[in-house]
Amino acid sequence: MKTQYYAAASLDGFMATEDDSLDWLFPLGDLNNTSYPAFIEDVGALTMGSTTYEWMRRHADKVAAETGSPWPYNQPAWIFSSRPLPSIEGANIHFVQGDVRPVHAEMRKAADSKNIWIVGGGNLAGQFYDAGLLDELIVQVGSVILKKGKPLLPRRVLDPPLSLVSVQQFGSGLAELRYVVSKSTIA
Repeated sequence: MKTQYYAAASLDGFMATEDDSLDWLFPLGDLNNTSYPAFIEDVGALTMGSTTYEWMRRHADKVAAETGSPWPYNQPAWIFSSRPLPSIEGANIHFVQGDVRPVHAEMRKAADSKNIWIVGGGNLAGQFYDAGLLDELIVQVGSVILKKGKPLLPRRVLDPPLSLVSVQQFGSGLAELRYVVSKSTIA
């Protein structure tokens, strides 16, 4: 079982524009032609921040057109939010706040022997990193430069650096970088 941060980022390290748009990402390739289908099969639980969740709700029609449901996940999901948010009918969602450690323990139980996915955003992934709970970063790097926006992982990770374990190209627009997080990298 691993806790994985699987996300996309621009070449200059931003996962979304300043206004939380992902429109830069979609022209770069089809999700089904990446590692995502195999990745999601091994996910037993997932978590996301309120901004990612609200993006999912705002784009529910587009998500439903592609997946057949406004909520594309069968796995239980924990949504971190400091404010009340509406649920999505039929989704196994738990709204939580505060320290990621007790929530991670709940997610481990729910995931059984499968992996935990930190869907987004960067600050939430950083909290898992800070707590020593992040095992792997899987980043689909897009062939665009946003210049500013929401950073992939707003943390300083220097000594020792992350360990690059694989690189894979998907079409002409995406390269996947897979890193293992050494527990000793946590400052």
